Amino acid sequence: MYLVHAHLALPSGEQVPPDIRDVVRSAITAGDRVEHVAVHPRPAPGLTLGFYLLAGVLEEAEERAVRVCARLLREVPQLATARLTGVGVPLLPLAFAPQQAD
Repeated sequence: MYLVHAHLALPSGEQVPPDIRDVVRSAITAGDRVEHVAVHPRPAPGLTLGFYLLAGVLEEAEERAVRVCARLLREVPQLATARLTGVGVPLLPLAFAPQQAD
């Protein structure tokens, strides 16, 4: 399973609908192989969708996230004006930092 973030931009002045998490979750299908969706509003007009995807390799998970987002932007009215600006696995720098001895 991979966590893939999809970054969406909204037109200036447009707000993220308050129920967007439920809307996105209801639009996910079994074929998407998405186990969980998290929604992270961003300061600029936009949001980040965090998809926990079942996939064999990272590239497959990222490609699946792009396909899911393309479908969501076509089919979910609340996302009709949004634009996908990037997809990728978030980096966790502290997880790989050397441990300090006490």
